[in-house]
Amino acid sequence: MKKILIYSFAACLVLAGCKKSFLNVPLQGQGTASDDPNVAQDEVIGAYNALICPDPTEPEFGNYDIHGIYFTTVTNIMSDDADKGSYNGDQPLAEDIDNFTINSNNTYVWGLWRGYYVGVKNCNIAIQSLAQSALSPLIITTRTAEMRFIRAYLYFNMVRMWGAVPLVLTVPSGPHTTDTNFYRRSPATAIYNQVIIPDLQFAVANLPLRSATDVGRATKGAAETLLAKVDMYLQNWMEADSLTNDVINSGQYQLMPDYSILWRQAGDNSAESVFEVETGIYGNADYGIPGYVEYQGARQDNGMGTPFTPWYNPGFDQPSGDDGYGFDDPSTSLQAAYEPGDLRQAATIINLPASSPPDTLFDGFIVPTMAGLSARYNYKAYHSEIMPAPGSLGVILPQIEVFDGNRSNCQKNLHILRYAEVLLIKAEADNALGNTGSAIAMLNQVRARAGLGPTTASSQTALQAAIWQERHVELAMEHDRFWDLVRQGRAAQVMIASGKTNFVAGVNELLPVPAAEIAVSGGSLTQNPGY
Repeated sequence: MKKILIYSFAACLVLAGCKKSFLNVPLQGQGTASDDPNVAQDEVIGAYNALICPDPTEPEFGNYDIHGIYFTTVTNIMSDDADKGSYNGDQPLAEDIDNFTINSNNTYVWGLWRGYYVGVKNCNIAIQSLAQSALSPLIITTRTAEMRFIRAYLYFNMVRMWGAVPLVLTVPSGPHTTDTNFYRRSPATAIYNQVIIPDLQFAVANLPLRSATDVGRATKGAAETLLAKVDMYLQNWMEADSLTNDVINSGQYQLMPDYSILWRQAGDNSAESVFEVETGIYGNADYGIPGYVEYQGARQDNGMGTPFTPWYNPGFDQPSGDDGYGFDDPSTSLQAAYEPGDLRQAATIINLPASSPPDTLFDGFIVPTMAGLSARYNYKAYHSEIMPAPGSLGVILPQIEVFDGNRSNCQKNLHILRYAEVLLIKAEADNALGNTGSAIAMLNQVRARAGLGPTTASSQTALQAAIWQERHVELAMEHDRFWDLVRQGRAAQVMIASGKTNFVAGVNELLPVPAAEIAVSGGSLTQNPGY
């Protein structure tokens, strides 16, 4: 299989935008989909590109985000998996999210709202162009299914972030519209029933298996897995069980023997990968999710807290050793969540207790003991920064991961769906249906890879708790924990127990609707309770 070039920068530039509101539609160039087949294909690429950067002309703390710094903040940092990190007062908007003192003027949340609607817009434009295209019927149907998969994924995240949101399934005729549907929130049930589930059902019916398409494109297995996950949220257990059975029996996926490899370039698009956001090179430069790696990298003190201690890492293009901004630091409660002997802990957390020696990472980078601002960093977000040529210290080391020097745009694939989660969704569905034997078998596959023995849970209630715990440690720092707690009805209990005592039940399960969007709508958009 060849790898789809989803990082076509030109297409991303053409299709990014929405400077005034998410309804703006940029010019699409000279050709049209009906007379130039490349137009529709480029617009498909643009929709994939939005998963990396809704607007590549903006910096990492820009106005639009889907999977970058803002996404990391409202998923990992907002959960009990992580704390804001860095030093007190750095990025107060992220601190407000971490502490649940957030309000509707928070620009992180506004950037996510705009970024996600850019992504939806790109999907809608591509779907419309494909319908008008002279491409073959098979290609039109397949690419449309890809776009509907991405659109469903975006709306699934939006429902989990805000609940009711505007349902936009068509392309506006201009930058403004008199159709009030674009500025009126549809209930979450309508979003599920009118876009998420139908889009995924269409994708399941029309996407090829993983082995029959380019690496990076949406597949039948990805659509089935995401639909099973949606059914898990909706407690449609028979549907979730059937879909995961199909993915398991497809023979397209398996657990990787070494969990730690998944988070390195060597693990990209592995046998365990169901869907990833693909990164790479454009114009001989790194092209990845802006700020994702650097935001979460280990940070020196630089005189702002603990005593400043220069790091020395020969062969790395960082003579001071600083690896990032120091945000999204794994919490003490996450560290304590792992059973003794669980191999996933060391693959997830860069752990620097005061009594330990300096921590040497897989590529030789040394993180000295407590020389930075935190005792823990996210190992899953680490990207090797050995340059292909001697760094500023003049030492040559073998390059382990592709890196051309742009730390803000490191080529770090983001794992959206993995086969381990397929097994855990099936385990939860089987248990809910009373099939405890099958649920235990699924759960034990995941535990065995982690170096753990079989579960001791046997009753339905105990097994549910065990599956939820396994999701916690298996998917830790992968942007799902907070939403898991909300759908399990445990968010307030767990947040308060982890020290996030400002959490208010019935309010903080959702983000506020950005005040600026309410103003643009003329008050048609309503606010979530408590904000």
